[in-house]
Amino acid sequence: MLSTTILLWIILMTVINGLLAFAGAVLYFIFKKNLNRILIILVAFTTGALLGGAFFHFIPEAFEELGIFQTAGIAILGFVIFLFLERVLHWHHCHNGRCEKHPFTFLLLWGDGIHNFLDGVIIAGSFVISIPFGIVTSLLIMAHELPQEIGDFGVLVYGGLKPGKALFYNFISQITSVLGGVLGFFVLGVQDWSVYLLPFAAGNFIYIAAGDLIPEIFKEKKLTRVIINLLAIIAGLLVLISGKFLAG
Repeated sequence: MLSTTILLWIILMTVINGLLAFAGAVLYFIFKKNLNRILIILVAFTTGALLGGAFFHFIPEAFEELGIFQTAGIAILGFVIFLFLERVLHWHHCHNGRCEKHPFTFLLLWGDGIHNFLDGVIIAGSFVISIPFGIVTSLLIMAHELPQEIGDFGVLVYGGLKPGKALFYNFISQITSVLGGVLGFFVLGVQDWSVYLLPFAAGNFIYIAAGDLIPEIFKEKKLTRVIINLLAIIAGLLVLISGKFLAG
């Protein structure tokens, strides 16, 4: 029987993880005057982080349990479903070629919500093993989540959301880690269904990065800015890759 102490640790760490969404607001107030200049760099960084999360975290972990064909199939399903969702959102939010809010802002929130839910499940599983292991795992997750949350806020503002709404929606998306942690605590040992969400989330992230964000990034014409954006993508990748190695 899992103890209440473990559940309280899980809730504490997932709530702290959820509060990382406010890092975007801190960045906004610090760089408010120059925010437009750095937004596209944040979009580029998030692109790298999304690809890094998909290819170096979710897909390898799913592959170990499901094998190559099932992992690939579910990832493609996630990709196609988000493609369909974007078409629906585009039809709903865009008229006569003009979009008040880019559909990728909503896709990012959905995809990040799944990602954070999985983080909560992972945190729950690590605390079930031991409390010290749970704390270390939680800190590693937060370490790679913080820069991505800053980037996500930039993407949401770039996509047309007001800063206040971007912060609120990003927080709601981030706080799904609490739900994942609590559900992970209660269903752990019954069935590890979370493994099927890993490749699905990977497909979501690959679509958002390749289908939406990369075309936005490379609308830039100046060579120096293209190089800066490319370096930001690489930086996002490296952060997620280093997080993978640190996690073991």
